[in-house]
Amino acid sequence: MTADLFAADGRLKAIPRRPARREALLAHLAESLFAPARSYTEREVNEALLTVHEDFPALRRYLVVGGHLTRTKDGAAYHRQQQPGSPGGATRSVA
Repeated sequence: MTADLFAADGRLKAIPRRPARREALLAHLAESLFAPARSYTEREVNEALLTVHEDFPALRRYLVVGGHLTRTKDGAAYHRQQQPGSPGGATRSVA
């Protein structure tokens, strides 16, 4: 459960260090902040992540490395990925 990671105001208290807790958080953030069929600019990703924590660059990096978001080779666009076990399966390719 990720609810205990957030303060009453909805902001993240801290980015978890334990991999399993961090993975649960990243899955939650990807699902709650990013629509699967939409393309996002880096600025839009940053703004969305800034609503939950000031270290948005670390969250963005964790989301990409963890396969929750992919980005184009030029970094111009980000997309939320379907995770294993979800409809559509997992795709980690980038344009």
